[in-house]
This record gives sequence, structure tokens and C-alpha cells, in this order.
Amino acid sequence: MDQRIIRLYDEYTHKPLTRKNFIAKMIQLSGSFTAAMSLISLLENDNSKAITDPDLSGIVTENVSWNIDGGKMLGYLAKPESESDNNLPALVIIHENRGLNEHIKDVTRRAAQEGFIALAPDGLSLLGGTPENDDDARALFSKLDNNQNTLNFVSAVDYLKSRKDCNGRIGCVGFCWGGAMSNQLAVHAENLSAAVSFYGRQPEKEDIIKINVPLQLHYGENDERINAGIADFDAGLKSNNKKYEIYIYAGAGHAFHNNTSAARYNADAAKLAWERTIEFFKKYL
Repeated sequence: MDQRIIRLYDEYTHKPLTRKNFIAKMIQLSGSFTAAMSLISLLENDNSKAITDPDLSGIVTENVSWNIDGGKMLGYLAKPESESDNNLPALVIIHENRGLNEHIKDVTRRAAQEGFIALAPDGLSLLGGTPENDDDARALFSKLDNNQNTLNFVSAVDYLKSRKDCNGRIGCVGFCWGGAMSNQLAVHAENLSAAVSFYGRQPEKEDIIKINVPLQLHYGENDERINAGIADFDAGLKSNNKKYEIYIYAGAGHAFHNNTSAARYNADAAKLAWERTIEFFKKYL
């Protein structure tokens, strides 16, 4: 797909570009309303493309909640089914700026298949939870308080730490908005042992020194907006002697791991990045 269209969709999903203006610009780029709408269908999430079945054998899933300042945090949890698995490492799975949707629940089940207790918190819990429509969900993110939101996700790490089936070794992996949050947990979560960020905005320069866990960072070669911060982050991690890995995937763009977005999904990059992620967590957790 034309990279101008990919960049326009990225602008629409991350900046205050109205849907009306987005569609108008798509028509300009594609040549017609019909072509524009066809392309949009390839860009937007199709939750029917989940890789794992919600009733997958070998794992159990449940909706969970825990107390935070101002109310309750909601989450989706998956873990291995065997009752003997009561001393497991755990992962916080952090969603994109569309909230806790079916795609992220799918990723959570994939993590459980690998032997982890996997918890996907809903960052929109205090706003009533994630709505079904992606545009409605995305609009709610502007109402979040950044500092409180970070603390809410720190609480997810602490919640896992308190579970009797967890061995106390906890990692986090986030995508897009969640990738940025994963970087923030590396700065702020005392009970965290490792962090993985997929195409997430980098933390402030002065916060890098506070990172005390191994990091693994995944970026798409064509993700200009996020990649603008790689060099400074790399330099800061290196100068502060942090343990980290950076991977940049040729031909891939933003959201390359999201298999429900046909136009942005890069199967080869997604497969390799996920394999590296699991290997990383099995090493450090």
C-alpha cells in the first residue's frame, strides 16, 4: 500500500484529524470514494482475524479486577490450564490506543500458550471500559491523566505480584500506545523484571537513568513518527549502561505486529519479533 496512505492513517489515529477530513484526504490519494473506503477497510482492525480461539484448550481465561485510586481496574487474564502451574512468571500485555479489544485478548492468550500468566489491563477502566467501536475508544484516550494512568498500569504489575500462582518475576509488553506505556513501566514499576516495547514512544531523556530492567525494543523501518526518537533513546541507554536490545524490521511500518490490520501487518516481522519477545522473557523471568 502507498506509504502516503499509511502515514495519513497514522495521522488520523494519533492526531486530531476528524474522520470526515481523513476520508476526504483518502479520496484525494486513492481517486474515488469507493477506492478510499476499500483501503480504509484494510487499514482498520478486523477482530475476526484473531489467531487463537477464546476457548483454546490448554489455557484458562477470566475477567479480573483490582482496586486502584478512584475505582477498579479491569483486565483480561489468561494462563496455562494445569493446576500444577502455580509458580509461573507473568506478563502485563498493554493495548494500543484502541483499548482492550479482541486483538489484545488474542495476544494475551498467545502469551499464556507460552507458559506465562498474562494480564491485559483496560486503560479505559475508569471511563467505563473499552467501547466496541475503535473510534469511540480512541477518543477516550484524550481524557486520561497521564500520571494517574501510568500508576494504574503499575498497579497491574503489583496485582500480578500479589497472586499466589505468580513466581514474582513479571514483565510487560506493549504495542503503539502500549509500547510507550511499557517504556514508562520500565521507569516507574519497582516490581518489574523486564520490558518489551513495540513501536512505542520513548521516555524523556531524564527518565532513562531510572530504568533498571532489561529492555527489548521493536520498530518498523517505515515508522517515521516513532523512529525519530530512536537515536536519542539508544544513546541515552548506552551512556547509562542499560541492558537493552533494539531491532528495526526492514519494510515494516507502525503496527506491523497487528494481524487484524491487513494493510499494516507484516507477517514475517511480526513472527520474528514475537519469537524474540518470548525468548527474551524466558531468559529474564
